[in-house]
Amino acid sequence: MDRSFEYHQRRLATIDMTMIRDFESTISWDARLIGIVGSRGTGKTTLMLQHMKSVFGDAPQRMLYLSLDNIWFADNRLVDVVDYFTKRGGTHLFLDEVHRYPFWMTEVKNLYDEYPALHIVFTGSSLLELSTEGGDLSRRALMYELPGFSTP
Repeated sequence: MDRSFEYHQRRLATIDMTMIRDFESTISWDARLIGIVGSRGTGKTTLMLQHMKSVFGDAPQRMLYLSLDNIWFADNRLVDVVDYFTKRGGTHLFLDEVHRYPFWMTEVKNLYDEYPALHIVFTGSSLLELSTEGGDLSRRALMYELPGFSTP
């Protein structure tokens, strides 16, 4: 589990804060469950990491970034990491590439229901891909679609 926390720290330490997209200010970050979708390469991960760094810079133990396409999750469960994290004061969970994790929607729904103080933000590649998964987050999640960069 320490490996996941170390990965989180490395990602935050290297995130570039020089250009923050205006889209960041349109998200209701106080919501308990937020989904950010968009095509590959639109900046979903960068947006999420920049938000984390700017808001939680003084309290990194309250947040956790996990990329669910990490090989570590082949042998480990998301619910176990979250249980460990919340028992140590964690309040904000940021999940990247959720569509790569089997049964992600069911686990996220369970986390939402079982940890009422936990805020969850997740990213995925497309709304269609996310909506075809088993489970129902439609009544719980605020969904945002991140547009691609426009070209001049």
